[in-house]
Amino acid sequence: MSSVDLSKFTTGNFDKGAGFIKITLWYFVNALFVRASWNPFMGLKIFLLRAFGAKIGKGLIIKNEVRIKFPWKLTIGDNVWLGERCWIDNLDYVTIGNNVCVSQDALLITGNHDYTLFNMPYRNAPIVLHDGCWIGARAVVGPGVVVNKNTILTLGSVATKNLDCDSVYQGVPAVCIRKRTLS
Repeated sequence: MSSVDLSKFTTGNFDKGAGFIKITLWYFVNALFVRASWNPFMGLKIFLLRAFGAKIGKGLIIKNEVRIKFPWKLTIGDNVWLGERCWIDNLDYVTIGNNVCVSQDALLITGNHDYTLFNMPYRNAPIVLHDGCWIGARAVVGPGVVVNKNTILTLGSVATKNLDCDSVYQGVPAVCIRKRTLS
């Protein structure tokens, strides 16, 4: 799970992973209960995400206005924090390990468009966040990126390629600025 095979980018054959009824039902449940700013009840949000196919471990903290495109393409480990307004735009699979923080307004985006083709079909790939990662506020993780164990992507940075273990990345595009040491 340490690298994503970029040859597995899907172009043109986008599969939502569910039928029209499930997708439509999720749209309304998400808008009314999961993403809703009025709902502070994390247990209800977690129950609904699981009911729609998300695999979620223990201790998830899910704040208000979190956007999740397709819960059936989401796996979350134990003790994960999803900050206010973070967006998991998972047109492809997103796997989040244990003890991970995805901060406010962060974006995990698994898809874009193949601009080399006239009709610009979807071009999607999974994202993996390994144990101990921290995705800073307003940071972006792009399609096919693996953020390896204990790595930090700082405030407003953009990850367009895999990030090494035990490192701190910053910038657009993100570059390693130092090693992360844990005590």
